Amino acid sequence: MQNDYTVVKRTPTLAEYKELCTAVGWRDFMNFEAAEHSLAKSIFGVVVQYDGETVGMGRIVGDGSIYFYIQDIAVRPEHQGKGIGSLIMDTIRAYIEDHAPDKAFIGLFASQGKEAFYNKYVFQKHDGMTGMFGVVHAGKIQ
Repeated sequence: MQNDYTVVKRTPTLAEYKELCTAVGWRDFMNFEAAEHSLAKSIFGVVVQYDGETVGMGRIVGDGSIYFYIQDIAVRPEHQGKGIGSLIMDTIRAYIEDHAPDKAFIGLFASQGKEAFYNKYVFQKHDGMTGMFGVVHAGKIQ
């Protein structure tokens, strides 16, 4: 089925970003008012299109030198299970391998239940390290 899809190396537009985040159930967790600025600061982006419609996205954020974080991997539910996530990750991986220096740190957070997908790309838990994060609510880190 991947032959019906087109990979485009670019950051998603704000409209595409909002649509995909909403489609995968992230709407309540996203600050769409800040998203346009965030998207503009992306190191690299990729969208996957089907019949002219964007059905998947992914991007890299970070400093572009030592730290690269894979972010916002999303595929519309009706297109999931067709290899679109793999197209996105393969494109992102190729970018990182072409642009990241030796010993660069590549990170991501996997949604619960999606760990096995990212394990295929050598992402895994590391002994002695714990991924941690906070979220700002009402001006305070919580």
